[in-house]
Amino acid sequence: MNNLVPRDRFFQDLFDFRRDFDQIFNRMVNGWPFGNERTPSMSSAFAPAVESYVDTDGKKYHCRVSLPGIDPKEVQIHAQGNTLTISGERKLNPSAKDVNFLHEEISYGAFERTFTLPEGVDTDKLTAEYHNGVLEITAPVAASVLPRRIEIRTTPMSKQIAA
Repeated sequence: MNNLVPRDRFFQDLFDFRRDFDQIFNRMVNGWPFGNERTPSMSSAFAPAVESYVDTDGKKYHCRVSLPGIDPKEVQIHAQGNTLTISGERKLNPSAKDVNFLHEEISYGAFERTFTLPEGVDTDKLTAEYHNGVLEITAPVAASVLPRRIEIRTTPMSKQIAA
């Protein structure tokens, strides 16, 4: 029984293997390490994590984008029709070009995320705030498109018998 690998370490090893394999694959597709030197444009694709939801109580649409280490001035937000596009770039630190990395898990490069907004989102009233590396975009949602509860009426027993 002492030969068994603890479950938590086993799954961690699997996740590490997948991450490492993804990085190797991205490097092969992008040309590095086969090229002469690594540039930010050759790094693995960067796609920030996003969560979006509609708060039915507050009647608001929320979209949160994880952008740690990115200057909010370098991020562009565009809304056209019912489409929301967020784009920008995480740039490699200029002083990091002449170093030998021991661990390299942070992705750099340009990104663009496009989302279809739910019906009823007022794109004219979109607002964006950046706090602690998280960009939060909000907009009001029309009450007419929010789900509403419909009450079921019952007929009194005396009317059912008479029929």
